[in-house]
Amino acid sequence: MSRRARSSMDTVFIRGLKIDTTIGIHDWEKRIRRPVVLDLEMASDIARAAATDRIQDALDYEAVTQRLKQYVSESRFELVETLAERCAAILRDEFGVPRVRLTLSKPGAVGEGVNVGVVIERGDPG
Repeated sequence: MSRRARSSMDTVFIRGLKIDTTIGIHDWEKRIRRPVVLDLEMASDIARAAATDRIQDALDYEAVTQRLKQYVSESRFELVETLAERCAAILRDEFGVPRVRLTLSKPGAVGEGVNVGVVIERGDPG
């Protein structure tokens, strides 16, 4: 197969998406809203969007950002693992992202200035 005929897989990223939510295992955490931060790397073939210069042909990172803000801000989970899985499922199911690498961190969870979280990768290996 020629190099030109192969489909490419590129990466669209969003970094530093800060969203307030209710998350944690302790009673006091369940009564407050605190920020989580998402960093996303989403597989996407950008060739068509690059050729047409039309947002309709691209993975719309503004739409992705708005959807995740809406979901996360309305969610209540105990574990960052659960929230990360649900966010990855939204990207795959609603936006057709074939592969996602998602970092979800919870700043200050175990002390001032300490950032903890998870990194998950879901989807086709590429």
